[in-house]
Amino acid sequence: MHRMTALLLQEQAPEDAHVLIVGAGGGLELKAIADARPKWRFTGVDPSTDMLDQARSTLNAAANRIRYHQGYMDDAPYGPYDGATCLLTLHFLEAEDRLRTLIEIRRRLKPGGVFVAAHHSFSKERQEIWLARNAAFVGTSGIPVEQVAKNIEAMKSSLPVLSPADDVELLRQAGFCDVELFYAAFTFKGWVCRKA
Repeated sequence: MHRMTALLLQEQAPEDAHVLIVGAGGGLELKAIADARPKWRFTGVDPSTDMLDQARSTLNAAANRIRYHQGYMDDAPYGPYDGATCLLTLHFLEAEDRLRTLIEIRRRLKPGGVFVAAHHSFSKERQEIWLARNAAFVGTSGIPVEQVAKNIEAMKSSLPVLSPADDVELLRQAGFCDVELFYAAFTFKGWVCRKA
């Protein structure tokens, strides 16, 4: 997914792009894109100081190209940015907070700036089927059955997952256009769009 994201950003971003990474904690996404695009600069935003510290240690070699901001999108640096990503983060937010976050991301993009988002997205009517499929897939990687079951129960009780149609509608309400699905893997969906 990280390599796909870099390619989607590259389609419209200049050679010296400045990219906003929302939910940058841990640094894996930042590292993959920074390694793939050595001339790009990044601003990583995450509410967790501990996760940003982890990202700093993961990205030691690219430290001079990355700025970190501890906090939420409401107080994130304005850029403007050539592109932005938000991977595996939006499914933690209720629809109202998700829309506000998307609006804030869009405000920080240059006109025509590309945005890539990916997260859990499935219809409530088919929730049991998709979560069972997800559990079966995760189980094939050697994770104990009890842990898989616990993770699925946590998803059911605490993640405010929206349907793909609702996710697309929020992107449009936030002011993004040309919304296209680029990734689908069991409960995960990914979209690419741009600032209108």
